[in-house]
Amino acid sequence: MTTHAGASAGACTTSAEGLLVPPGHGRTLRAAAQEVTFKVTGERSRVSSSFEVVVPPGFDVGAHVHARSEELFYVLEGELEMLAFEPRVRTGGDWRDWESPGGGRPVRAGPGTVVVVPPGCPHAFANRTGKPARMFFQASPPPDHERYFEELIGILDRAGPPDHEAIAELRSRYDIEQLTPLRHGA
Repeated sequence: MTTHAGASAGACTTSAEGLLVPPGHGRTLRAAAQEVTFKVTGERSRVSSSFEVVVPPGFDVGAHVHARSEELFYVLEGELEMLAFEPRVRTGGDWRDWESPGGGRPVRAGPGTVVVVPPGCPHAFANRTGKPARMFFQASPPPDHERYFEELIGILDRAGPPDHEAIAELRSRYDIEQLTPLRHGA
């Protein structure tokens, strides 16, 4: 491999190759509360990590905010309730009751819906239907969300209700300020 003069290793090469990830491929992590397939990781992208996420019925990520991270969600199948705005009042209960200063409310997002979340914007998603939903998810910068998902799936895979203290500690390490609780199950 030849590196262009002045370029750092791996930054710009004359024999660069892209990455093709066929359907059904990627490293998958599963728990009763969530399934995440890593499609593009920080090993292959300096810009973002990309995932395919299956959101089971009853899962609510809880409203949260990132100081540094930017995210993109694209609903592939099913329906999710989604929020991406600063509410008039941040209440700790159910984010579905939130309203933006301009009158915006959480929306029901079906296939083809795209939500972009800049740093500092509260956001959430939940599957309140009886069927799993599937979405494409990008997080920037990598690899924070990769590490976060690995640890979160380990916590959610334990028997019983989620360990909210362990989740809170995990989220504080990965630029996630939790505003309402994460919930999973019926």
